[in-house]
Amino acid sequence: MAIQLGRCIVVVSLLVLISPLCMGGGYLFPQFYDKSCPKAKEIVQSIVAQAVAKEARMAASLLRLHFHDCFVKGCDASVLLDSSMNIISEKGSVPNKNSLRGFEVIDEIKAALERACPQTVSCADIVTLAARDSTVLAGGPYWEVPLGRRDSLGASISGSNRMIPAPNDTLPTIITKFKLQHLDLVDLVALSGGHTIGLSRCTSFRQRLYNQTGNGLADNTLEESFAAKLRWGCPRSGGDNNLFPLDKVSPTKFDNLYYKNILYGTGLLSSDQILFTKSPDTMALVKLYAENNEIFLEHFAKSMVKMGNISPLTGYEGQVRKNCSL
Repeated sequence: MAIQLGRCIVVVSLLVLISPLCMGGGYLFPQFYDKSCPKAKEIVQSIVAQAVAKEARMAASLLRLHFHDCFVKGCDASVLLDSSMNIISEKGSVPNKNSLRGFEVIDEIKAALERACPQTVSCADIVTLAARDSTVLAGGPYWEVPLGRRDSLGASISGSNRMIPAPNDTLPTIITKFKLQHLDLVDLVALSGGHTIGLSRCTSFRQRLYNQTGNGLADNTLEESFAAKLRWGCPRSGGDNNLFPLDKVSPTKFDNLYYKNILYGTGLLSSDQILFTKSPDTMALVKLYAENNEIFLEHFAKSMVKMGNISPLTGYEGQVRKNCSL
């Protein structure tokens, strides 16, 4: 339901109360395509469902694609652009190279939407909807997605290298990167719960196994038997692209076991485990979510809406691309 208050719109759903979404030149609201492309959400959901049925990991990949888009220049599909005469693609950045996935699914969705409603639905909205649908398919919460984003005209590889939280960042650095996006500690810990699904490469956590602080020793917050299993598949050298589940218990199910793993020292990434070891405030949230799956899912949904509203282009800003990579 959308309620107009002056120049703002308040969107209300059973799960999430969305603050007024007044953006430069236009609004974001769930019904944005109801008249111009009434089957848009159905088309996105159908293709995402097919992709996840084919490969369960794709749910996590599409969710991560949304994160990596929004943290650079806002949620504007800049991450999808290929390099050209005037653009250096974000796909080549340190966080994204040989790592970010799901582009072919977005392309398939875009092609279907162009057949149904030419040059109407933005790539930015496709990425945002696909992240929500992926979460639901993995057993996570549903939330209404405010729509009406437009696509960027450019990309920022420097922003991608600088703004996206890294697995070995310190907690103060991660907090700062979230604050720059107007996301608070609750958002940080709740959105980190996206790591309840998906896989990570050896290169993202090798430092924890062999040389966490430069002294040649493993991270002492990593549970020893878990560390031994990881070393078996992630040697000191080689095996960079060997994959490991971010949640060792239920890697394809969206639940709160990610937080329970952290309590027992079996969080995979340093950026996961430090939520419990480096701050009493984030530790309290980890404990809360580990104890109460419903609260985690509720907070995750709210934080996803909040993240999805980072600096969108609206109205006559940007463009609606015919091809998401061009």
